Amino acid sequence: MLKLGRNNLLRVVKTTSFGVYLDGANYGEILLPKRYVPTDCQIDSWLKVFVYLDSEDRLIATTETPKAQVGECVSLKVVDTNRFGAFLDWGLPKDLLVPRREQAQPMQVGQSYVVYVHVDAPSESIIGSSRLELFLNETGSDFSPRQAVDLLIYERTELGFKAVINNTHLGLLYANEVFQPLSVGQRLKGYIKAVRADYKIDLMLQLPSAVAHDAVTTKILEHLRARGGSSNFTDKSSPEAIYQEFQVSKAHFKRAIGLLYKQQLIVIAKDGIRLTGI
Repeated sequence: MLKLGRNNLLRVVKTTSFGVYLDGANYGEILLPKRYVPTDCQIDSWLKVFVYLDSEDRLIATTETPKAQVGECVSLKVVDTNRFGAFLDWGLPKDLLVPRREQAQPMQVGQSYVVYVHVDAPSESIIGSSRLELFLNETGSDFSPRQAVDLLIYERTELGFKAVINNTHLGLLYANEVFQPLSVGQRLKGYIKAVRADYKIDLMLQLPSAVAHDAVTTKILEHLRARGGSSNFTDKSSPEAIYQEFQVSKAHFKRAIGLLYKQQLIVIAKDGIRLTGI
């Protein structure tokens, strides 16, 4: 069954001078314009295509890949607005419409917003929405603490950063636990910190305590070996400098060098750290 707004594998049923027609099953025959037709294409060939509505609301296929498909979240830039809503560049000839009713805040040309791509049931048009809470779960009981997840930052608040989790849920990164620059639209790896009593999801960017130490201590030892055994990093170094070099918080860095010191692998001095024996 054909899926509107998604990639489909469709069979060629007719060839013309302006393209080929594909078997769209319940949607009938769908045109793939000539500029997208592979040179070796013939009747009964199977083609992977993305199906959407053109500027005249007719079903059309393309071999181009949009920046997101139906059921996905993505950060897109507004290229135009009118009384119907905002139009976002999603990599296809026809821009993605975000109707005014689907805007969490009025969208402005030149700005980027995270939107959820979906099919508007009454019209069967593919549209976007920045009202993510209407489509994604704000609560979840299926996640486990320290579970690795994919994150997409979609909003900055007084508490921290709201993020899309695995394209299905919404969660929060607390500002006082973030030690790196973050921006709306940024994708990164993270972890489940906790599922609260109300089933809201708290997130973190680094594993705490000993779970992170193996990776952190390894990075520190590699850093030292690459520099002849010594480094000017100490427990007095700035959190920003530590994160830029090791991608961990200052607290994790201090615990890690403390562990290496106890294992007699490094020496800690006022001006830096060095491998034992250097």
